[in-house]
Amino acid sequence: MFGTSQACHILPLSWAIEFITWNSDVNHFTRRNFFKAALAATGSVVVSTPLQAMSRPQLPSEVTFNHGIASGDPLQDAVILWTRATPAAGMAPSGPTRVTWELAADKQFNTVLRRGEAQTDLARDYTVKIDVQGLKPNTAYYYRFIGASAHSPVGRTKTLPQQGVEQVKLAVFSCSNYPAGYFNAYQLAAQSDDWDAVLHLGDYIYEYGTGGYATERAAKIGRALPEDSDGELYSLTDYRKRYALYRTDTGLQALHATAPFIAVWDDHEISNDTWKAGAQNHGEDEGDFFARRAAAVQAYYEWLPIRPPMGEHNPQIYRSFHFGDLLDLHMLDTRVIGRDRQLDFKSYLDSDGGFDGRAFGAALADPNRTLLGQPQLQWLQETLAASTGHWQLLGQQVLMGKMLLPVEMMTGFYRGGSPDLTAELIGLKAASLQGKPISDSQRARIEQVVPYNLDAWDGYAVEREAVYEQVKGLGKNLVVVAGDTHNAWYSQLKDAKGDMVGVEFATPSVTSPGMETYLKMDEAAAAEMAAGMPVLVDELQYCNLHQRGYMALTFHRDGVQAEWKYVDNIDSAEFVEVARHSVTHQLA
Repeated sequence: MFGTSQACHILPLSWAIEFITWNSDVNHFTRRNFFKAALAATGSVVVSTPLQAMSRPQLPSEVTFNHGIASGDPLQDAVILWTRATPAAGMAPSGPTRVTWELAADKQFNTVLRRGEAQTDLARDYTVKIDVQGLKPNTAYYYRFIGASAHSPVGRTKTLPQQGVEQVKLAVFSCSNYPAGYFNAYQLAAQSDDWDAVLHLGDYIYEYGTGGYATERAAKIGRALPEDSDGELYSLTDYRKRYALYRTDTGLQALHATAPFIAVWDDHEISNDTWKAGAQNHGEDEGDFFARRAAAVQAYYEWLPIRPPMGEHNPQIYRSFHFGDLLDLHMLDTRVIGRDRQLDFKSYLDSDGGFDGRAFGAALADPNRTLLGQPQLQWLQETLAASTGHWQLLGQQVLMGKMLLPVEMMTGFYRGGSPDLTAELIGLKAASLQGKPISDSQRARIEQVVPYNLDAWDGYAVEREAVYEQVKGLGKNLVVVAGDTHNAWYSQLKDAKGDMVGVEFATPSVTSPGMETYLKMDEAAAAEMAAGMPVLVDELQYCNLHQRGYMALTFHRDGVQAEWKYVDNIDSAEFVEVARHSVTHQLA
């Protein structure tokens, strides 16, 4: 799989290592499989330790680096380097390829700190990962890969700080759908070179084929899926080809070359609305779901610069990163390994549009419903209890804040929606907040509320309250980031008693359409609704319902600033930053 490397200690590799067996019924490993996982985790990367003399170097192969380079999962003393060494025309398509890699203190590589070799082949889809260890904390490095006749682009990466940290700056992304448009948000963020890391919260790819979700304009704007990847994704080959396509986008390549990624998947890396035993976009006639999931997980680990916590075939992805004593980041999986199947609001509506609130409330209050799964929840609780960072940041996929809308508004959505009704309800809520007189029936209209998004934490309220209770009891400074919805949100997080336990910042999508598309609103109507939503939703402080972009977070000792940056279009690679909005959460 991989060969020798200068400055490397190569842990034993063997194709005889069995694939990890995941027990999908109880979602845990046996002790035997735990040790298999530990072995498998060492079998996917070359592990580089401090520089030593290389013996018997081999010449690199004729390869191209069409998919760029990347780095990720930084630690205080280590970072993953990634590329794809595509065999050049004329090379055997299934034979091994060799590349040289270098790590330097400067862009010109005048001071090369590490140099080594790596070998890959078709079994790894020609992807290469180097786990470079023994590095200095809080230090920027430059890296590249070298073939017989080609050099990769030069990438910048950075290790995590160890102490004396006064600022951490993160770029946050979610939901990049290739047929929906160009990845200009990535390109915009790549114009800055001072990121400590990039957080990608999922939907790095989408599984749909031509004619599926958000593909209707693809041909017109030059983003049609190619013939060899224009169907829905089911097999390992399917997922690999889709990653290869996405990694040709110049904006994505540029951002990967700028800063290390810390990534986690959402649902579309597998299939829409994935849960622990299935997905909305997976039917009985589409094969075994777990085989599909295994293929998706393998391709994800191959194509992302990630250090899998339990091995390259294991869907357990949650893990922590420590930015000195300022910030502890905990990346969660709210999608794949523990989630119970989502509730469906429509199943509580009768044929006349009436709503069975009693049955709906009982389902929401079920204490056995879980989003994280018990093993991950226990890990999070133990990790939070032991964490010493000034800030605790949860990097996860779906909205945690309560997004409660009037029942009348929700049933209206399912009957086709009505902007006039929304405006009327916002007006009633505003009047109530201002102390103006409203009738009892009007008050009932705005006080009878239900969660609008049952695919988020609102559909798993008991478990959310357990997390809130612990955070409050520990006195932690909590920040949550989310993606998934394609829109920007800023919410205060309050427990059942109304006590504030933290804040949540959610990033808009890179290209996937937002609420303006679902509700068939033009920009003016979407902006007007966004201005009214914080009136209607108690915890919500800000939202943007129609623009694509990304979010920047800057942590200091006394506060955290969130800044949303929006691009003017995704229909071409020519774009400008058209708007931004920032808020600061100060500690008391």
